[in-house]
Amino acid sequence: MTPEWRPNVESLVVMDRSAMAATLRSLAVSIAAENADNIHELALLGILRRGRPIADRLAGIIEHFTGVRPPVGSLATTLYRDDVRSGAIPEFKGETHFDFSVEDRTIVLVDDVLAAGRTIRAAMDEVMDYGRPRRIQLACLIDRGGRELPIQADYLGYPISTGKHEWVFVRLEEVDGEDVVLVQRLPDRPESSETTPISSGDCQV
Repeated sequence: MTPEWRPNVESLVVMDRSAMAATLRSLAVSIAAENADNIHELALLGILRRGRPIADRLAGIIEHFTGVRPPVGSLATTLYRDDVRSGAIPEFKGETHFDFSVEDRTIVLVDDVLAAGRTIRAAMDEVMDYGRPRRIQLACLIDRGGRELPIQADYLGYPISTGKHEWVFVRLEEVDGEDVVLVQRLPDRPESSETTPISSGDCQV
């Protein structure tokens, strides 16, 4: 599980507002180019919590370059995660919502941080329960490593090598009031869930 970002702990800034904007632009251009032949069948599903605003931004940039805005939805993945069912991480209370069919579409899953890969596996399982997409792709802003499953991003913003006690925090204007990616050195797990709350929906798995 991911500790909560702590403003009183020294942070390393690895991506500021302008760098994030440039990275998202590059991701969107790559997505549009790869799917140029079926741009009208493209849809983005943002993994809650921060994957959704990233997906909204990508859709806007894709529209700017192609004239076509792909539909965007949200995935909570809660019911599909093996580590939630086992109690290894706290349950996130977001809701899956999208108003389009995934059947025969190209679905791009969007997340902020890719780590173990379990969130992405859960997201793919959830999508497949709604239909059979033509293909599923993955776009992530940050890859912090630590993979436990054979999952890689098709579109990646920035890879970061992190140590055992280092955590990546993506902060977005829509959620946190600022656009920045930070690395903090923190213990593996908080001493008490009562004194150090867990960031909802931001487990780096």
